[in-house]
Amino acid sequence: MNVTTRSLAPRPIDIALLASVFVVAACGLLYELAAGALASYLLGDSVLQFSTIIGTYLFAMGIGSWLSRYLERQLPAHFLRIELLVALVGGTLPAVLFVANAYVPGAFRFLLYSMVLLVGTLVGLEIPLVMRILKRNVALKDVVSQVLTFDYLGALAVSVAFPLLLVPHLGLIRTGLLFGLLNAAVGLWALWLFRYELRHLAAHAVACVAVLAVLLLGFLGADRITTFAEDKFYQDRIVFTAASPYQRIVVTHGKAGHRLYLNGNLQFAQRDEYRYHEALVHPAMAAHGGPRKVAVLGGGDGMAVREILKYPSVESITLVELDPAMTQLFSQHETLAQLNSHALSNPKVTVVNTDAFQWLQDTPEMFDVIVVDFPDPTNFAIGKLYTNSFYALLEQRLAASGYAVVQTTSPLVARRSFWTVVQTIESVGLQTMPYHAHVPSFGEWGFVIASRRPWTMPERLPAGLQFLNLPTLALLRDFPQDMARAPSEVNRLSNQVLVHTYEQEWGQVGH
Repeated sequence: MNVTTRSLAPRPIDIALLASVFVVAACGLLYELAAGALASYLLGDSVLQFSTIIGTYLFAMGIGSWLSRYLERQLPAHFLRIELLVALVGGTLPAVLFVANAYVPGAFRFLLYSMVLLVGTLVGLEIPLVMRILKRNVALKDVVSQVLTFDYLGALAVSVAFPLLLVPHLGLIRTGLLFGLLNAAVGLWALWLFRYELRHLAAHAVACVAVLAVLLLGFLGADRITTFAEDKFYQDRIVFTAASPYQRIVVTHGKAGHRLYLNGNLQFAQRDEYRYHEALVHPAMAAHGGPRKVAVLGGGDGMAVREILKYPSVESITLVELDPAMTQLFSQHETLAQLNSHALSNPKVTVVNTDAFQWLQDTPEMFDVIVVDFPDPTNFAIGKLYTNSFYALLEQRLAASGYAVVQTTSPLVARRSFWTVVQTIESVGLQTMPYHAHVPSFGEWGFVIASRRPWTMPERLPAGLQFLNLPTLALLRDFPQDMARAPSEVNRLSNQVLVHTYEQEWGQVGH
């Protein structure tokens, strides 16, 4: 009867502890998501990174839960200390890893998994301690149900807020520090709740204040921490940064002019981007003869659109770019808009911010030329845009006499990856014309034209091109022996062999 009464009328201290479980669960999952996001940004292959981070974190939680059996006395004091450690280590995790990647990149992976192991172990200690503290006043069956309910609710809340609110508006570093502050606040609340049970109350209070001060200073100086790390990583002066739900966008300026980086990967350098974009656009556009309707998939920087607008026959261009932050940046930032000659503001251009795969499935339109300018297949989310399923959709949206052109990584550095894309396009019944061009910022770079009719050499190119002319265009089709066609598989949604091949080939660079 006594136990039942206590479980039906929990004390305020028990309610406070259950609220703490909600915060603790949210913070724990946040650190896990932040580690996975950083790993996928910097190491590529998001499926692999999130899988290994989640597995390591859950394993560490199991270790923490097992170690909790050895904490027998002064449970509130242990809970307070662990809470402050979680706040300090978890809250600073994104900042520490970000700086480490810039200054000691060789230690990044070791530091990443060490911090995930430590945070996971500490979080694994938290919940058993809370349950044992609550057990003093609440029946065991109610303890388990209540603690797990609040634990799962906290996880749900942060899993929704992380991609939709926190990262886009605060960035990874400030988000981590904010949740570290929440963990530290739980520690401070525990200090007040158990003030009559704690020995060395003054020492605990000093520890709480110190952790809160460190995290608050970090939160206020998060921009300086980011700049400190990025200035080292990117070398050139950073003129713009943004964190969207999809990627981190960084624009720098140096001797080579402006450079665009997405998740740390160079997308173009102002000094030689004309070579890439002329090679991407004109072999297909000029060969068509009189394209009127054109689609650009990816290419949110507007450079490909700039080249397409050099054809008077073009009546409409549909730019399909997943990230609205990219198209806003290159249409509204005056300096960057000048790089694409204000192409995104041209009345012929319609910008659609959506997933290109889904857009191809939904649109009923047919196009004379489709320019596919996605980032390289560094992870499965991008890799799906290089599969036979995607190219089958592309074929359905291509006019009978139309051409599609796909940027296709380096045939020199990633030879098998390049020919995998060619093989995959051919698997859906399209003819291919592979070619390559030298872009100093990237090295030797590859492209593939896909069509139902054979590609024919154009009779003319637009005036004013800086790189491409008809004699040069004829040479781009020649593949020397070290770039010649190699055996390859079809890249399918079910296997995504291209992502693994790409990672293997580019991972050998510099080794």
